[in-house]
Amino acid sequence: MRRFVKTIAGSLAVAAVMAASAAQAEYPEKPVNFIVPWPPGDLEDVLTRMIAEDFQAKYGVAAAVVNKPGGGGGPFPGAIEVASAPADGYTIGSFVIGVPVLGHQIDIPELTPAKFDPLGIFLTYPFVIATAKNAPYQSMAELAEHAKSNDVALGHFGDVLTPTQVTKAYAKNAGFEWGSDAAFDALDCNTLASGDADVINTTLQLILPCLDSVTVLASITGERISLVPDAPTVGELDSSLNIALWNGLFVTKDTPADVREKIIAVASETVMSERAQKVGAETGAQIYWEDADASAARIAADIATVARIGEILQ
Repeated sequence: MRRFVKTIAGSLAVAAVMAASAAQAEYPEKPVNFIVPWPPGDLEDVLTRMIAEDFQAKYGVAAAVVNKPGGGGGPFPGAIEVASAPADGYTIGSFVIGVPVLGHQIDIPELTPAKFDPLGIFLTYPFVIATAKNAPYQSMAELAEHAKSNDVALGHFGDVLTPTQVTKAYAKNAGFEWGSDAAFDALDCNTLASGDADVINTTLQLILPCLDSVTVLASITGERISLVPDAPTVGELDSSLNIALWNGLFVTKDTPADVREKIIAVASETVMSERAQKVGAETGAQIYWEDADASAARIAADIATVARIGEILQ
């Protein structure tokens, strides 16, 4: 009997050690998904795919980008999937500003209270306010003066987007109103040439082919865009509107520190690589790595700025 008890005890001890080893299995040991809440092809998708490729190469597990486009007021289906997944680092969000800044504030139970921590912000989209070279205004100050007595039509990608909100708030603070505004599926050289809009709020890469016939009045970025260095940022012109459309990597709040560190190690190296920086040079996008603490501080500041913009536009 005593020998039997010892055998059982030994078996239990071995089982306990095996269970502990399984629980402490080194991350990652199975496929990892990077959730992009937009269709494939845009800058955040391109860069996140680079990160996923490097993650797979470094750690030897499958890593894929899964596109989960949203609709309406925000790209939240993909964010909800990340928020609902286990906090183990196997489901990582690649999110624009709207998810961490607004997602928990608009009555979506799965995202409330705030569910995500930033690992780092890595991209600022090259959003610009642009007009034709032959327009009767070639700066934001001239635009403001002209629009006080003339109708100026604004084209944008959607009223709820941060760049559109910034553009409209700038007009309010500068003392003018847009004569009209409309959302377009595409905002490029043809939009201005056809007269469909007098001023467009678009990304620089869409107007690069006709940059000789276009004036970039301002950029909605943290820093001036290198391809159009003479164009000031909106934040330079109006410090109360110092905000940009950015993208970063996020995990749920209970994700272990060592898991976060492994994701960060790959992502921070990828975005500073030659191939990632080449994307920035070609499109005007700002590609960098802002660490978790700096990203959290930026999010807090952006929440305050978005609230201020909401008050301006009331």
